Amino acid sequence: MLREVLTEVFIVVVTMLAIAIPLIIGFDRIRTTWYEWRSRIRTSLPVIALLVVVMLFNRYGRQTLTAMSREYGVDMTTVFYELEGDFITVFQAFDYTILIQFFSFIYIYAYVFLLVFPVLAYFALSDNRPFRQLLTAYALNYSIGVLIYFLVIAFGPRNVMPELFDTVLYDFQPRYQHLTREVNDYRNVFPSLHTSMAVTVGIFALRTRDEYPLWVPIALFLAICVPLSTMYLAIHWAIDVVAGTFLAIFCVYVSAVVVERWGLWKRSSEYLPTLAELRGWLADAWVRLRSPLR
Repeated sequence: MLREVLTEVFIVVVTMLAIAIPLIIGFDRIRTTWYEWRSRIRTSLPVIALLVVVMLFNRYGRQTLTAMSREYGVDMTTVFYELEGDFITVFQAFDYTILIQFFSFIYIYAYVFLLVFPVLAYFALSDNRPFRQLLTAYALNYSIGVLIYFLVIAFGPRNVMPELFDTVLYDFQPRYQHLTREVNDYRNVFPSLHTSMAVTVGIFALRTRDEYPLWVPIALFLAICVPLSTMYLAIHWAIDVVAGTFLAIFCVYVSAVVVERWGLWKRSSEYLPTLAELRGWLADAWVRLRSPLR
């Protein structure tokens, strides 16, 4: 069943990308990228490697951290409920089939598209700083999120108040639970990584509005709908969404600083001696030291 769901997600997302890429990125950028992709990957290789390591750790090490969190983590569920109260129940007043279908699509399919498309779009830019900043922000979001998940245990609204919330997403499409179980843990809802990643993309869309003006309204619309979907489907508290928003802002800021400083280091390194030159200098110095004084 999991394979079937993944196949369906893949087909839907690829279809969305096939429509968005020519309309937003354009054929000229696609053509240029085809000839320059090797140099662009070479320039961005450290950041790509960082994200791959973080994703692998998140995939294979998260279960271990979750098990350790049960022993060392602090359960904040009661605190969150006392702070927020029944605010999340407001969404239950809009229990319409069309909204359930819409937010389920946003949570599963549109979210994946929202994360994948900007990676391709920024890779197609001749200035690859947005690409490197985006991947750095993704890595920071996941790294910090997993760390907080280890420290903080929190159950979502549907687990705390099952008498008030239906399992909306699973009632609509029971097979979705096979996918969410692979990427989520019901004890880890603070902060909302769906929110942090979506808001991160929204901020980057605003920052690159001159390069991709058509992407801005789409990204902002989805960046708003994704957090709403997590609350409408009773997966996250509002406080999770707020925390995810602040996490996104922090990660975008830090990613810009890190990439800019890396760029300065790369530019300054052009004036540093090479290893061959250093070996030559050391060999020459050694010869001079061993030669007799005259």
